[in-house]
Amino acid sequence: MRVLVTGGAGFIGANLCRALTAREEVEKVTVLDDLSTGNLANLDGVEVDFVKGSILEDDLLATLVADAGAVVHLAARPSVPRSLEDPLASHTVNATGTLNLLEACRATKPHVIVASSSSVYGDAQEPHKHEDLPLRPLSPYGASKVATEAYALAYGRSFSLPVLAFRFFNVYGPLQSADHAYAAVVPTFVSMALRGRPVPIYGDGNQARDFTYVGSVAEVLVEAINRMATNTKPVNLAFGTRVTLRHLKDVLSEVLGRPIEVTFLPPRIGDIRESQASPHLLRHLFPTVRPVQLDEGLRATVAWFEQAAVSRPSAHVDLPLPPTNKTFPHM
Repeated sequence: MRVLVTGGAGFIGANLCRALTAREEVEKVTVLDDLSTGNLANLDGVEVDFVKGSILEDDLLATLVADAGAVVHLAARPSVPRSLEDPLASHTVNATGTLNLLEACRATKPHVIVASSSSVYGDAQEPHKHEDLPLRPLSPYGASKVATEAYALAYGRSFSLPVLAFRFFNVYGPLQSADHAYAAVVPTFVSMALRGRPVPIYGDGNQARDFTYVGSVAEVLVEAINRMATNTKPVNLAFGTRVTLRHLKDVLSEVLGRPIEVTFLPPRIGDIRESQASPHLLRHLFPTVRPVQLDEGLRATVAWFEQAAVSRPSAHVDLPLPPTNKTFPHM
């Protein structure tokens, strides 16, 4: 099996590449990344063919896709705040870039997995976000992810392309950067707490998220590639956990063994109050999957941050395969 991972130098992509290259049945992993948000150091020690380039480069995409039996499309312009500052850039990368990739895949028809986001649900009031809910994105980023998954499923129906769209929910873990203005909540909390600084909470801290450890995400993606899994609608890739930001702070405090101070800030435009997945479809398609618990995932994340701090300036450490509660069959 030859696998192309777009955005493979990013946080999720690099963890996935580690999981893929650990499998003897995977002949080759190729990474396409323009390094706009990814970091080549994330792939240190990982046996991949790295190509610096963009999903907006049609000829390059066609060449790389032609050599792949499976494509995992993770390349994107992430972040709700970033999309509010430059909506057109988010659309160009996330929507047009996905369309470019799908066009490249029409010729050879590899198995295609695309990454969507829980942000597509927007302010849907149902406590568990299930895949049949109407989509009401609150940000240009969320809208661009609606386009991502819609194009993928449309190409599946229109051109018999084997596709699977996953909706990611607040993925966290080793390799996730905290050194930029758009950093996600877990790396921000861990980084600030390790430096003895208050963690920032926008709003009252009772907003809830379905935090998903990157090891669980990588293992689901590996199994999906292994089985060439497809589905006619998107699939939530989360396990139905509900964690408020206040509780996240408390669990992190227990992991660190000391109190953590909080700075409360005004709520941010585009933030979603409740984001909890219904995992029923995921469990139906991948019945043996078990999530990594929050305290275990946070321990692994803290350990990586501590090792990365010691190994400055490269901030690279030898990262073991992410912990998982499931061993999947070989490819």
